[in-house]
Parts: sequence; C-alpha cells; structure tokens
Amino acid sequence: MPASSAWHLRRAARILRAGGVVAYPTEAVYGLGCDPLNEQAVMRILAIKGRALDKGLIVIAAGFEQLAPLLLPQPAESLAPVLQSWPGPVTWLLPAAAAVPVWLTGGSDRIAVRVTAHPLAARLCRAFGAALVSTSANRSGRPPARTVLQARRMLLGSGVDCFLSGRTGGDALPTEIRDARDGRVLRAG
Repeated sequence: MPASSAWHLRRAARILRAGGVVAYPTEAVYGLGCDPLNEQAVMRILAIKGRALDKGLIVIAAGFEQLAPLLLPQPAESLAPVLQSWPGPVTWLLPAAAAVPVWLTGGSDRIAVRVTAHPLAARLCRAFGAALVSTSANRSGRPPARTVLQARRMLLGSGVDCFLSGRTGGDALPTEIRDARDGRVLRAG
C-alpha cells in the first residue's frame, strides 16, 4: 500500500485537532495516537485498547520543542544522553511538568517521551503542530499490528478515525524505555 500523501497527513491532523484517534506507523509497530491533552481522545484510545489508566502512555514528537511543555526543566548535563539518543527509538522517562494530566503519567511524577526517528510519525507530529500519544495499535495483551492492513483488521469497528498507510521502521522490538535519572533500561528494545 502506498505511503500516506500530504493530503492524508492534513486530514489526519484535522482529525487529531477534532479529538480523533489516528493509527500510524512508528519505528517498530503501528501506533495509535491522539492529542495527549484531550482527555476524551485519550480515554477513547484506552477503551479501544482495553488498557488501564494507571499504566501511563508514551508521547512522541518531531522535535524536543514539542515535548518541552510537558517536562520540568532539566540541567543540560541531565538531558545530554537523552538528546544524543534522539531522534531515535529510545523512549525516556523524564520529570513531568505539574500540569501534565494523570492519563499520561499513570499517576507517576514522570512521563515517557520520545523524539521519533520515523519519518511519517514525525511528519504527523509536525502537521498536527504538537506531540502525540503513541501506543501500540492493538488490544491489550494481543500482538501489535506491523502493517496498516493488520491494524485495520485488528481494530475494525473499534473507533479509530483514520489509518495512515506507510511502512514501520523495521525495528523488531518496540522502542527501548530508559529512566533518565540513572539510564537504567526499563524495557529493552
């Protein structure tokens, strides 16, 4: 299936701004995304997946500037290893700004964030103008979709508003998750 065009990206961005849910390719799997600050949109994703609120969600961006409003300011030396890994398939747990909603943090004082290296996911963030929720396109406990066709089959009738066509980045495993406090790997990639 051909990659999504500029028209498809503009349509997906309009859907996101209206509180919709979009499926799109990421580094390893198809993801589900929405406006991370729109509670109703995030609750729709959690319902589609059958995922608990207390697990928190990953937020991706095209650049660090899209993540900065969600984060507490950090000393440059603390951010150096994070910024050196981006854009790339490494998600970091960083201290969340006070206003970050519980549905993103899962009740923690940290938020999982990544500057994506996937070209279409980054283009989607730029078209939307902000960071996006990024969680695997599947029902909890089921294998994630790796193609748009698999995502459509798995999530048919689930309430996903738009499926962007494109190839995943080819990574065999979901992105690595690291704790920025000590660099500890929480999920191997």
